[in-house]
Amino acid sequence: MVQASRVIPKPGRFLTIMRQILSVPEVGVIVPLAILVAVFTLENKAMISPANIATMLRSMSYTGIIVVGQTFLIISGEIDLSVGGVAALASALSAVLMVNAGWSWQMAILVTLLVGVLVGLFNGLIIVKLGVPAFVVTLGTMFAARGIGDALTNGTYIYGLPKVLHQFGTATPLGVNWSFWIFVGLVVVGDFVLRQTIFGSMVTATGGNKQAAQVAGINTDRVKIACFVLTSELAIISGLLSTAFMGTGDSHLAPGMELDTIASAVIGGASLFGGVGTILGTFLGTMMMQVIRSGLIMAGINIDWQMVAVGTILAAAASLDLLRRRAKKY
Repeated sequence: MVQASRVIPKPGRFLTIMRQILSVPEVGVIVPLAILVAVFTLENKAMISPANIATMLRSMSYTGIIVVGQTFLIISGEIDLSVGGVAALASALSAVLMVNAGWSWQMAILVTLLVGVLVGLFNGLIIVKLGVPAFVVTLGTMFAARGIGDALTNGTYIYGLPKVLHQFGTATPLGVNWSFWIFVGLVVVGDFVLRQTIFGSMVTATGGNKQAAQVAGINTDRVKIACFVLTSELAIISGLLSTAFMGTGDSHLAPGMELDTIASAVIGGASLFGGVGTILGTFLGTMMMQVIRSGLIMAGINIDWQMVAVGTILAAAASLDLLRRRAKKY
């Protein structure tokens, strides 16, 4: 008598779809983000009002623009703590050139953008060529940038910027200001570059295994320096956009932005050990940070506790990253 062969049932279509969804790294950010929005909305329905949403999108854009560069840098195996100081320097320098020196806004912006390239080159060359830890170099650059900004402005606000800049900074195409749409554009381009181009592959390879990348013919020094320049340049752009929105130059701009950019990237899935991360995850991580900040304010919690929340979240995200890396070894 022939025994019938046992047929192993195939997993249902629902389970297959769920596995595919859960395999997407960004899902780990989307779920807690949705929960946070729901919790804060239950606390205060104004959380999801059109006006508050527009405010959140504008606020997150200034940090998010920098986070795109910081993500490339973290994936390459480095970090930049100078971004807040560089953004403040951009605000101070551009305002002084336009108001005190009488330069045209076009020339002032061009020179300020050039300064961003120089700052990125300085950080990159000292760190990559001399081997000085990025933490030390960029922390020093942060203090230097803020000090130069204070010296240029004498620690005061610079008023009287060209109206065309303030009009651009406060314009709201499709209900949100230009800085948000610039951020979205950078996310789209950055995600494509990281996933689909040779440079993106070199960034990931450099951070994942520097020695193996060098054996494969990748100039890891150039890759890292390019990421430092990109990050500094995006910090300059963020500072300029903030200045345009406020209509004033401010050398005290963006306090604590260094922590925000790193936390947003790590929450979005970028590994502080390098080699892992996505720009789409960065977008979601930046959004989560903004939801937490806005939610705490809407809930009437003291603003001082925001930094406590940010620091705790960063520590938790870094710990989870470490646990993921250890789990992969077994």
